[in-house]
Amino acid sequence: MTEMVGYNGPIYMTHPTKAICPILLDDYRRISVERRGEQNFFTAEMICRCMKKVKCVYLHQAVKVDDEIEIQAFYAGHVLGAAIFHIKVGDRSLLYTGDYNMTPDRHLGAAWVPRCRPDLLITETTYATTIRDSKRAREREFLEKVHSRLEAGGKVLIPVFALGRAQELCILLETYWERMNLSFPIYFSAGMAEKATEFYKLFISWTSQKIKETFVERNMFDFKHVKHLTPEVVDQPGPMVVFATPGMLHAGQSLHIFRKWAPDPKNMVIIPGYCVSGTVGYKILNGVKRLEFDKQILEVCMRVEYLSFSAHADARGIMQLISQCRPGHVLLVHGEASKMEFLKSRIECEAGLECFMPANGEIAIIPTRPHCEVVASVDLLKKTIGELQFGENSILRKAKDKQSLFKAGIILKTDEPRGILMSREAALASVGLKEHAMLFTSVHAFASTEPIEALLKRATTLCLVLVPKEKIDTEDVGLVLFKRIFVDFESPPTKKGEQNDILLRVTFSLQDEEMGTKLFAKLRDAFTRT
Repeated sequence: MTEMVGYNGPIYMTHPTKAICPILLDDYRRISVERRGEQNFFTAEMICRCMKKVKCVYLHQAVKVDDEIEIQAFYAGHVLGAAIFHIKVGDRSLLYTGDYNMTPDRHLGAAWVPRCRPDLLITETTYATTIRDSKRAREREFLEKVHSRLEAGGKVLIPVFALGRAQELCILLETYWERMNLSFPIYFSAGMAEKATEFYKLFISWTSQKIKETFVERNMFDFKHVKHLTPEVVDQPGPMVVFATPGMLHAGQSLHIFRKWAPDPKNMVIIPGYCVSGTVGYKILNGVKRLEFDKQILEVCMRVEYLSFSAHADARGIMQLISQCRPGHVLLVHGEASKMEFLKSRIECEAGLECFMPANGEIAIIPTRPHCEVVASVDLLKKTIGELQFGENSILRKAKDKQSLFKAGIILKTDEPRGILMSREAALASVGLKEHAMLFTSVHAFASTEPIEALLKRATTLCLVLVPKEKIDTEDVGLVLFKRIFVDFESPPTKKGEQNDILLRVTFSLQDEEMGTKLFAKLRDAFTRT
């Protein structure tokens, strides 16, 4: 792709991806050009030129692309070498997932990202509406179906892609064959899949915890019961299991074997992953029993089973990632429109985040908030957490946006990249200033013959609607709310014959403007001139 479009910049990959990539690209090129006869395709020389531009990154390593752009890779599960990239551009950032899996399996671990709070999360949505069942139950069902079909004298075809599910299911069958002391032959597609397995052995540190722990005693990728698939094996009589590529039965060896075995009802094909609409895999999963190949009709009599061993995150996993990284917005890609629409609604409802699902080629404009990284003292954090309160009346419970609770503070700019967040008192002390308070007084005049004491009692009752009783202190001359807002009444002297007006006064500081304004409006309406 880079050579076809004339891209001359760097390409960043993990070490396993760099090792596997040229082999996958060359395999794809040979199938497309030599078997299908496609024109205007990239060449072997282009692959070499492309790989010279590759720069490798380690997981969690922060890499400066230029003065503005910084990237960081995190483990994605899915397949060997897969990474989720956190990309920073100035003070903006996004998390781009690619394909990922939030559930560990037999050969790879689960995806993990820190709570990096990106402005935007771009996530795949292959299984936007699917909640997968228990992995253990799914594995047990898979083994039972394979074993029973072999015992009945049938053959089992498992279409897989060279990297990922092939190794996962081989480990599963290998373990089961040893435990049950079975002798049915298992064949593994030679070529690309075989090479991919060698890379799993090479990059053992990228595999699951269990494989890493047992690696010294035994490499789980050194299969004892799995043999290389040769062309003559397919026509041999008797039960067998065959892993063949590709996974959607749209071409290659898996489709060739399927066409040979499909007419026999004793045989079975198990589709272990997602199939794109229009592929043979998609058609047989949706009940199609007659397929046309080269103007000839193929009757599909073999059993067709679907057991999802896909390495993509399901709906639960996608929501888990959102909770884990805490993005400002979410953008959905790589999925079916109707299912993405459902997930979009769920994200907006449950996570309270604005979610986008642009069509291919459509431009999406994402609003962002300004960022300011600061350093705060432990004492300030403890004080702030204490003021937030906990329990039924806590600010945390009442806040609509729990991710961005506002607390007053002062940021001092320093020579360092980050500012220092201080309490008001600490900031004033650091620059040698005394605190000055700016107070505002709202005044309302009304006619009344009641004494000031009676008016204060009425005002206290009215204030209880907005303020807890324990936050109101009654003094001889007025009310003090929250120790900061003052309410009093005054009866100014009048000339003989003039109506005696009472003045209601509510005095508050700038930080209490919202509460002071509400209280004044409440009292003003109650003590309106009649």
